[in-house]
Amino acid sequence: MANNRSVLTMILVGLAILLFVLTMLTRHLVLLCIFSLYIGVLLFVRWSLRDPERTIPRGSGLILSAADGRVCSLERVNEHLFLGGNGIAVGVYLSLLDVHINRNSASGVVAFLSHKPGKFLPAFRKKSSEYNEQQIIGIESDRGRILIKQIAGSFARRIVCRLCLGDIVQAGERFGMITFGSRVEHFLPVDTEIKVKIGDRVRAGESIIGVLS
Repeated sequence: MANNRSVLTMILVGLAILLFVLTMLTRHLVLLCIFSLYIGVLLFVRWSLRDPERTIPRGSGLILSAADGRVCSLERVNEHLFLGGNGIAVGVYLSLLDVHINRNSASGVVAFLSHKPGKFLPAFRKKSSEYNEQQIIGIESDRGRILIKQIAGSFARRIVCRLCLGDIVQAGERFGMITFGSRVEHFLPVDTEIKVKIGDRVRAGESIIGVLS
């Protein structure tokens, strides 16, 4: 993931230098405007791909947020894919300004993986959880099962998940990303002690959203 960001940065910087040289050679106002706009886009893209270090809390049964953003939904649901019954869904909306790196919510074994093609509704809409393209990840922890959905939004529409079935994962480790406005849903056992409420700001791999009983 870091290598991909480095290559992208090199390409963007190379194009910026080329535009700058052309602008200086021609002294063309249109080229100058294009160059200025391009630099702004370059800086925004580079900033949006930032990957800050996090202080990962340790403790038995802790469920960490898989994404940076704001808690946008909290409800009881029937989750039949992996939990096999009633559960609690905690949705986090990632804006264009949030860190897009996703981190594991709990330690355990990747026991379920599925990619679901779909629509690209705005990620802040509740229906996006059901209809949008998404990557679904089930983790078998020592305290129970949890399910994570990486849900694409309406802008960049790109999901990266680097997990494979059978992988042993640690809470707080990076596992992928969703670019430019998206949503992550956490499906937890119904008896989970929830530690967040709608409107709370959370950080991937650092904020505790629940504790498994």
